[in-house]
Amino acid sequence: MCVWTSACVHVILQCVVSPSTRLTLSIPLLFSSLAWSGYLEHDQDVLIPDDWTHAGRVNPSEELELTFALKQQNTDLLEETLRLVSDPDSAQYGKYLTLEEVSSLVRPTELTQKMVHHWLQSNGITNCLTVRTQDFLQCTMTAEVAETLLPGSKFHRYIRDGHSLVRSSAPYSVHDDVHQHLDFVGGLHRLPPKGQDLRKASSNRKQKRSKAGLHLGVTPSVLRARYNLTAADVGTAQNNSQAVAQFLEQYYSDADLAEFMGMYGRSFEHLSRVYRVVGTQGAGKVGIEASLDVEYIMSTGANISTWVFTNQGRHESQEPFLQWMVLLSNMSDLPWVHTISYGDDEDSLSTAYMMRINTEFMKAGVRGISLLFASGDSGAGCKHLGKGQNSFRPSFPASSPYVTTVGGTSFKNPFKVTYEVTDYISGGGFSNVFKMPDYQASAVDGYLKTVAATLPPQSYFNTSGRAYPDMAALSDNYWVVMNRVPVPWVSGTSASTPVVGGMLSLINDQRLLKGLPTLGFLNPRLYKLKGQALFDVTEGCHLSCLDKQVQGQGFCAAPSWDPVTGWGTPNYPALLAALLAE
Repeated sequence: MCVWTSACVHVILQCVVSPSTRLTLSIPLLFSSLAWSGYLEHDQDVLIPDDWTHAGRVNPSEELELTFALKQQNTDLLEETLRLVSDPDSAQYGKYLTLEEVSSLVRPTELTQKMVHHWLQSNGITNCLTVRTQDFLQCTMTAEVAETLLPGSKFHRYIRDGHSLVRSSAPYSVHDDVHQHLDFVGGLHRLPPKGQDLRKASSNRKQKRSKAGLHLGVTPSVLRARYNLTAADVGTAQNNSQAVAQFLEQYYSDADLAEFMGMYGRSFEHLSRVYRVVGTQGAGKVGIEASLDVEYIMSTGANISTWVFTNQGRHESQEPFLQWMVLLSNMSDLPWVHTISYGDDEDSLSTAYMMRINTEFMKAGVRGISLLFASGDSGAGCKHLGKGQNSFRPSFPASSPYVTTVGGTSFKNPFKVTYEVTDYISGGGFSNVFKMPDYQASAVDGYLKTVAATLPPQSYFNTSGRAYPDMAALSDNYWVVMNRVPVPWVSGTSASTPVVGGMLSLINDQRLLKGLPTLGFLNPRLYKLKGQALFDVTEGCHLSCLDKQVQGQGFCAAPSWDPVTGWGTPNYPALLAALLAE
């Protein structure tokens, strides 16, 4: 419990942090004489996506929950620590930190904590939760108080598919004296992107292929055959676990999972129930995205305890993805592999927000946690710049240098377990925000030189940015059980990501049985393998802008690494052998 005492404006903090500490602030402080700063996140009007309908201003007395991301210490040292514990050539490889050690490293300064708490208290905000690392505060307040606290903000209600959220339609500012102590305030601007229609692209494929006959589709047995997993490749370690995270108001069903395993999991030992749900499943409908994630991480990472993070949110102002990040900073016991099928266009997010989320990814990596994100289902993407000019549109968190990003492939022959080619929807490209990390510089340079003559115009992408994806797996024509019924033709990198995650969980399982540390942040080691133990994908291109210059084509696959399928898809026995080496 944290207790604050004061003498006028001098504040002394006496605090013992518990897993979820509630702060009750009662300090009479005045900020009326302070100057206001510029905008913390956005310097222009906030764009509301077209698929959200404006439903009017919120009542001033309506309760909101906002998340304050306090500036952290030693982020450069955190990054260097991540490099050392993730580099197999380092003496520090695998020597991960505990949550308490991470907290000691990055915890905001006492001054930062005092200034932010003073500012909140001066506006009558007394109900806040902190986390173990003390770098997030989640506070409840009325909309009227929030608009006073953050001048410029104007809270409105927006509705999509019957789901309601509260966000500000305008930028906000904070006091100059507080500005330097905050990275951003969450719960104001970001509206969740619409979930990908995982059957839309598949139905087009179905129409094109129907002339050749019935395609039976991808099931766990097909994946095990392609990636050389045997019936013996299942988890047995007691201290191993894996997780998926859901943010789009979708839920999985225990009955569907049991039905799926009964239909497709008979040839290998497996679990038919999720070990733990973090969050509230809610009364929402069963979703194809949630069902896909759970069914395929549990059938690939078979017999391994699986968690599901689901964030319905107690307040309409909460951001589900941010809620998940806050949870990671507040839980000492977490699964070793997390797969997330979620992303947004880089240019729709503030740099301050993305940089802070990157720090949260690093905090997970130094703890030995592997984070896998889907690369997206829009190929290279496309942004219209006006006057007939376009550019590719990278996605975040896929473009983060601190996660492993998974692209997608299809079978060359759609009716047989054959070699793989690019799935044209597979997200990939180059970040416009984050520089290229050292671990991939050589691989990317090799690609750019090899295909120089056939690359899209350089005005479309940033050759010095973080390039993605890092690897891939089948993403085309999966079978999923939903509402107790098998559903065919489900596609997207939402499918390939839990498949890769399940295989990494199996490798963690073997490492733990040998007394070795978990894989943690995989990329530095993955790039040092230089494609060893993966099936190289060298055919096909993904989609992009429909204009005269690129004519709908983005990047194309090539030998070794490429920005469509990364290093390729896993050959499980070879990858296991390569990653079991100490």
